[in-house]
Amino acid sequence: MKRNMNFKGIKGRWMLNGIAGVLLVVVVSIIAFSVAVYNYYYSAARTGLENKAQTAVEFFTTYVSQSYLEYYQSAYRYTESFEDKDSIELQFINTKGRVEVSSYGISAGSSPGTPDISNAIDNGVISYWKGAASDTGELLMSVSAPMKYADGSIVGVMRYVTSLERINDRVFHITAIAAGIGLLIVIIVFFSNMYFIRTIIEPIHELTRLARQIAEGSYGIQTEKKYNDEIGDLTDAINEMSAKISQSEKMQTEFISSVSHELRTPLTAITGWSETLMYDPEIKGDSQRGVAIISKEAARLTKMVEELLEFTRIQDGRFNLSIEQMDVEAELEDSIFAYGELLRQMDMELEYTPSVQPIPLIPGDPERIRQVFLNILDNASKYGKDGRIINVSLDKHGDYVVIKVRDHGPGIPAQELPFVKKKFYKGSSKERGSGIGLAVCDEIVARHGGDLIIANAEGGGVCVTVRLPVSR
Repeated sequence: MKRNMNFKGIKGRWMLNGIAGVLLVVVVSIIAFSVAVYNYYYSAARTGLENKAQTAVEFFTTYVSQSYLEYYQSAYRYTESFEDKDSIELQFINTKGRVEVSSYGISAGSSPGTPDISNAIDNGVISYWKGAASDTGELLMSVSAPMKYADGSIVGVMRYVTSLERINDRVFHITAIAAGIGLLIVIIVFFSNMYFIRTIIEPIHELTRLARQIAEGSYGIQTEKKYNDEIGDLTDAINEMSAKISQSEKMQTEFISSVSHELRTPLTAITGWSETLMYDPEIKGDSQRGVAIISKEAARLTKMVEELLEFTRIQDGRFNLSIEQMDVEAELEDSIFAYGELLRQMDMELEYTPSVQPIPLIPGDPERIRQVFLNILDNASKYGKDGRIINVSLDKHGDYVVIKVRDHGPGIPAQELPFVKKKFYKGSSKERGSGIGLAVCDEIVARHGGDLIIANAEGGGVCVTVRLPVSR
């Protein structure tokens, strides 16, 4: 299943912190490396030009006499034999700042006017300059060295000029290679982090899914232990918890089943004797009323015991259905008829709206489905008795037969609706009940491939919807 990168989760935070840190280090390193390389090449170029100039100046100072013509002729011969003319322009400049001789030729007679020339002429020291050419905008670097006669007077300037574009191109290519290496490092770190995170996130997702299944009632399920680390310890703990909950649930179910069976015999005797005493002419007045109460409470306890037994059958897997083609409309009407007298005694009215279209036979267990209808009607009369009316309808929607039972009571608090079908959940109602009936009904309907939906109705009351498939 594809998951978006959530920066609040472990994966997102890990990737954000890890990759961001590595990326920051790589970017800073590339910038620092680029600056260092640029400074290195720039310094090397400057030092090289200064060394050339110093060597040439010493040569000319030794062999050039007081004659300017001799200086000019020597400069011309030197530029003609200059070996680095492909990358460096050699210029000889007079004391007025004009180019006398150039290895490129085209610049002879021009006046560069850069500060290195005037500084060399005025101060008699080797000077350098870096800037853009006035005509082309090309980035240049020049070194100017003063040429002196034997007596120390300035005869002119030897100037070396080189383009920094080559240095920039070289620095750019080296930086690009460094950036590629840095990107490769980031990619390697990213995928190594992804692999490492997967070994953490996937087991956590699996354990989360397992914990949710346990919380939903799948007690005893286990998951495979894949790692002998903290994740493995957590897996062992959850598996052990699941097993112990399953054992506890089994013990609870066995206890409920045992107690329920033990209660059936005395309840049967109490019910039988109370019904016998009801017809005894010697028992009158309050005594007869007390016997009636005993009979009613015994019947209520008997129903509760039956629900507990049904519940234990579901829990231990002994709950089975006898599926056949059944007339669900007839089962609903029989349930309404069976409950009609009780409703009249409670001064309640039941309105039944049959389907306008024929209802086909559907696969199901008639006894279990009738149990569902009676339980729903019993709940409607118990919790909705203040409304004095119950609405029942039957219809067919697509591939489902839909039965709706609505009361006009106070309804169910919104916060309790998600839990009303949970076993032993009784909510805030003051009405007495075991909290098992709806759980059993939900199991029966689910095993028929249908849905049991409980919701508050518009205008008040609760609407219970049973959806049963026409075919399975």
